Amino acid sequence: MNVKTSSPTSLQVAPEAVTEDTAIVSVVNLSALEEAETHQSLAIAKTEPEAALRYDPLAIKSYYQSRPLQVLQRIIAVLTPTIRFALGIWWDSKRGIVVKNDSRRAIQLRELLTRLGPAYIKIGQALSTRPDLVPPVYLEELTQLQDKLPPFANEIAYQFIEEELGAPPQEVYAQLSPEPIAAASLGQVYKGKLKTGEEVAIKVQRPDLRERIAIDLYILRRLAGWAQKNFKRIRSDLVGILDELGDRIFEEMDYIHEGENAERFYQLYGHIKDIYVPKIYWEYTNRRVLTMEWINGTKLTEPEKIRAQGIDARYLIEVGVQCSLRQLLEHGFFHADPHPGNLLATTNGKLAYLDFGMMSEIKPPQRYGLIEAIVHVVNRDFEGLAQDYVKLDFLSPDTDLTPIIPAFAKVFANAQGASVAELNIKSITDELSALMYEYPFRVPPYYALIIRSLVTLEGIAIYIDPNFKVLSEAYPYVAKRLLTDPSPELRASLRDLLFKEGSFRWNRLENLLRNARSNQDYDLNLVLNQAVDFLSSERGAFIRDRLLDEVVKSAEALGKNILHNFTYLLRERVGVTAINETPAATGEQQQTLEHIKRILNILRETRGFDPVQLAPQVAQMLVNPGVQRLGQQIATQLAQKAVTRLIRELLTAEELGKSEDTRLEQPPRISLPAKV
Repeated sequence: MNVKTSSPTSLQVAPEAVTEDTAIVSVVNLSALEEAETHQSLAIAKTEPEAALRYDPLAIKSYYQSRPLQVLQRIIAVLTPTIRFALGIWWDSKRGIVVKNDSRRAIQLRELLTRLGPAYIKIGQALSTRPDLVPPVYLEELTQLQDKLPPFANEIAYQFIEEELGAPPQEVYAQLSPEPIAAASLGQVYKGKLKTGEEVAIKVQRPDLRERIAIDLYILRRLAGWAQKNFKRIRSDLVGILDELGDRIFEEMDYIHEGENAERFYQLYGHIKDIYVPKIYWEYTNRRVLTMEWINGTKLTEPEKIRAQGIDARYLIEVGVQCSLRQLLEHGFFHADPHPGNLLATTNGKLAYLDFGMMSEIKPPQRYGLIEAIVHVVNRDFEGLAQDYVKLDFLSPDTDLTPIIPAFAKVFANAQGASVAELNIKSITDELSALMYEYPFRVPPYYALIIRSLVTLEGIAIYIDPNFKVLSEAYPYVAKRLLTDPSPELRASLRDLLFKEGSFRWNRLENLLRNARSNQDYDLNLVLNQAVDFLSSERGAFIRDRLLDEVVKSAEALGKNILHNFTYLLRERVGVTAINETPAATGEQQQTLEHIKRILNILRETRGFDPVQLAPQVAQMLVNPGVQRLGQQIATQLAQKAVTRLIRELLTAEELGKSEDTRLEQPPRISLPAKV
């Protein structure tokens, strides 16, 4: 029996797949057509299965360029039923039939996508999560594409199990369901039990995947290249987007890779409250067979069943959104296929992730760029948002942003607080598509899978709660990251957020703190420690210097108010009229004081605020050299301002005194009579 390995020493190919599947294995393994067509290449394909699963678009192109008849047959096979289906819908509409309520056509669409193969099934799976786009009758049918596709024969599945695990199924498993309990685009799942007693799900790969997917990707890639070349309006890298999708799909066909993805996902996100990741049994896993822990659960798109178990379905959606935010914005390793068949509500109220075949990664610059973009959308900073799109490679650095900024304002003006049903990610994406058509945008390849993941998750949210607010759920996490992340990029973003043209924007800080306290991972003690460390460091010099100015101004305003109240009391209550009433703080200074009061109230209401626990921490902070330097700077500036004000008042008084003396000592003028 095989153990976990990335390169098994032998691989037998199912007899049904030898003529087509083995050929395409050699194509993706080799870089030249001549090698791909030799018997030697077939032998290499059999002995190096891991290399065979790498997506190589150039090798696939070389292979199919010499097989135009095979490509033409596939094009006809796709176009003929598609055109027939489209003509049928057109004819129905002419006869007055309401197509969107026609269950017969919905069944035909599901069957059409099933016949066209895995690439088109995945399109149907994506549509099955969009009740805002697809009529209910069609939605019900497309949902079956998630795990109710026609299975392949048990004999082939059992043969693959024996080939991959080195023993017949009955010797490997104590129990195995007589038929698959689910069948998806790339494989089918059996329920079983190990001889050690654990219940498991056994996923077995379909026998004819590689060639069907490779030829569809080749055709779509050629079509994308032709469109890019002939339509100048298309500035996005369509070929790169398809290659990104091809990489992910070919990785998904390697169950060893999927098992490694599951373990990495668990390490990164398994600690999040109410997230569950099933265990992989490596002794019973290989390239075409995956054995993982069996999960008893309900699809998130069945909220009534979930509620009947006493589980809050909306809460699980919130958990999923928070997990997705960490995937996309924190670690960058994200689940690119979160359709309802891959997200289950467990019987004990957790959100379980399944199927880790299609995963993708976002590099740190893109992660930080996305965080900055969310901040700028929420704070209506569309000039900053335009700069974010330059950083994210949607716009070239030399693009004139002047006309784009007001266009962004129009698209995002009401984004925060809008419900999913009114203004969701799909709505924003549609409006951005029109914007990208008009202005010189280009869509980078990494963006396609992010949008696919978010739009799919959002579609599930619509089932649960049509009023689910996407940005309102996301922003507390983003606010927490801005306040706690030590990365230079986010520190710079925090600086840009809080300061504009040298003035401190207290309302932005107030908004950040209010949102951050809503995040369950927000730790006030951690924020205080990190804030002190940052402000006392060289990296925090810019914010420190300007923040010191604001603190000094606020202290001065507070002093003015105290002195004003005191002199007012003396004059009005005590009757000491010889003392002039000191002016109070200006309107701007008073507004700043109001912001500070609200911020203090927010901090008092924040999770983790406990005077008893904070007292030792504050005492420890007071002996921190950085804090002492900050205190000295504040005291020095306050003293300087006090001395300056005293000197100014003395000089003013002296000038007034001299003026009075001059008027008293000046002799009266004598007027001479005018000459006649």
